Amino acid sequence: MQSLEVISINLWDVLISLANLAILFVLIKKFLYKPVKKVIAARQEAIAKEYAEAEAARTSAEASRTEYAQKLSGAQDEVDAMLEEATMNANRRGERIVADAQDKADGIIRQAQTEAEMEKKKAQATIRREITDVSAALTEKLLGREMSADDHRAMIDSFLDGIGEEQ
Repeated sequence: MQSLEVISINLWDVLISLANLAILFVLIKKFLYKPVKKVIAARQEAIAKEYAEAEAARTSAEASRTEYAQKLSGAQDEVDAMLEEATMNANRRGERIVADAQDKADGIIRQAQTEAEMEKKKAQATIRREITDVSAALTEKLLGREMSADDHRAMIDSFLDGIGEEQ
């Protein structure tokens, strides 16, 4: 029978154990569970705040990226406009330079033609004079007499005018 006493259940021991368990549960809940719960809640709040800040930073970065893309696009448009304007200015300037060069070339050609015409007239006058002098000398020798210079020149000029009209 002694072995039954070892296995037997004492009601007071069970009640004291349950009371100890209840006291221990209340103490753990008050001193351990509530502070740990507060720490966990604070931690969750800090994590939520960090997530919110990260989302705000991502939104800000996205807005900055969009703004940068718009500025870059605007800058590219501005560069394209500047290049187009510079090309147009260069074309206008090139056309103006070509026109000025053409005007100068035309002026030089006109001047050369005028000078050539003057040289031609001068050469014709010189040739007339020489022909007149030579023909006067020949006529003198052929006729054996001397003609007046005015008669001789009048005759030669009329002859040369006739030759000039035939050409």
